Amino acid sequence: MDAIKLLKKQHREVERLFAAFEKTEEDDVKQALFEQIADALAVHATIEERWFYPAVRARQTEEELEEAYDEHLEVKKLLVDAMSKPDAPGFDGMVAAIKGAVEHHVEEEEDELFADVQELMGDEALEALGQQMEAEATQLFEAGAPRRNIRVEPEAPAIQP
Repeated sequence: MDAIKLLKKQHREVERLFAAFEKTEEDDVKQALFEQIADALAVHATIEERWFYPAVRARQTEEELEEAYDEHLEVKKLLVDAMSKPDAPGFDGMVAAIKGAVEHHVEEEEDELFADVQELMGDEALEALGQQMEAEATQLFEAGAPRRNIRVEPEAPAIQP
């Protein structure tokens, strides 16, 4: 799967998880869904920051990438904060803040960055990049609970090796 298709697929999965979180009233189900959201976002941010953004940076998208890194940093901070307070009053509000930050980031990536990248990189390069990203995503999920390894550092992959 090419890199852009993989990232869009991950975007849709996180949107589905947020929608399920918002529909449920049960605290234990909300917690389980939040953990899935946090894992998915940790893996997504990691493969984007480790593979996609560096490959794209070399192709004159510096301004868009700078903003994308800033947005990732905001999401990672929100995730770490929410993970430290799962029983706190206002937890749903913390998850809503994460959702808002993610929606903004997804919109900008899909409307601006991905279109530029599609023009700048060929199909073969996007396919090869997507294979690297997909392989790492699989490894991170298989290692279990990737959310527990989130690092909040500017322009550093969310999960450090």
